[in-house]
Amino acid sequence: MIAIIDYEVGNLRSVQKALEKVGAQTVITQNSADLKKADKVVLPGVGAIKPAMQKLKELKFIDAIKETINSGKPFLGICLGLQLLFEKSSEGGDVKGLGILKGSVERFQNLKVPHMGWNQLNIKNKNCSLLKGVETLSNVYFCHSYYVKPTDPTVTATSTDYGNDFVSSIATKNIFGVQFHPEKSQAVGLKILKNFVELS
Repeated sequence: MIAIIDYEVGNLRSVQKALEKVGAQTVITQNSADLKKADKVVLPGVGAIKPAMQKLKELKFIDAIKETINSGKPFLGICLGLQLLFEKSSEGGDVKGLGILKGSVERFQNLKVPHMGWNQLNIKNKNCSLLKGVETLSNVYFCHSYYVKPTDPTVTATSTDYGNDFVSSIATKNIFGVQFHPEKSQAVGLKILKNFVELS
């Protein structure tokens, strides 16, 4: 069972439908206790970090997310869900994230925002289990104005060129995160989600 965290940001139903299409059993939940029962957890999201963190706190998800990750369960952050894994964001001053990974979330400078539409993945970690069977320069769908800057470059799974190279997905131990929307990325996105579903 995959628990999809519902903290009232973004279209969770499209993430759920995509996961179910590739064979997952899912539950959309606002109950942090459900994370303990789940085999894997997905943190989706669109929007700004500050209200997202407030909502996660209200729903008692912050400790539950940290416990889930510490337990070794596969964990996937999508879009804002990836950004939330880091220490802080420059969005609206210095806003604290979950602090699970070291690094910051920065705004694209001197570029049209949001970065929206299809763009390519440059695969940096060829052993990343999330990217099994995905070819480098595959196109996926983006919609974001901020990007993650990990302190540790080895967590980078893919980069994408938008003015400059930015980190478009990360992988370290049981933690995965994608800046793009796999649920909107057609066959490539479904392949990535299927890889996540099949992780042991």
